[in-house]
Amino acid sequence: MPNRRRGEVALQIGEVRYTLCLTLGALAELEDAFGVQDLMALAERFGTGRLSSRDLLALLAISLRGGGHALSDAEVASLPLNDGIAPVAAAIADLLAATFGAAPNHLQPQDA
Repeated sequence: MPNRRRGEVALQIGEVRYTLCLTLGALAELEDAFGVQDLMALAERFGTGRLSSRDLLALLAISLRGGGHALSDAEVASLPLNDGIAPVAAAIADLLAATFGAAPNHLQPQDA
């Protein structure tokens, strides 16, 4: 069960329930992945509420690893989305709100 005080969020994908978390290491990985210099720039990037499918994949993979799941980017990209992209986007929005303290403006996945 995810611990909200630690910024953890649950996500069910297929038959597996995962824990997402943006640890300090995960945040550093996100800064590198998105080419930003600091947490403020990262928060501003996510604050728009607009994400491409590549953005969503990077966030999901990094937050899964932060939650203790040793999955490569390729393994995450292959996870079944039986319920569509909406539950993933909602979990990522919750995760960003838990980490940065405010919900993004209606997080919407965008075309890659």
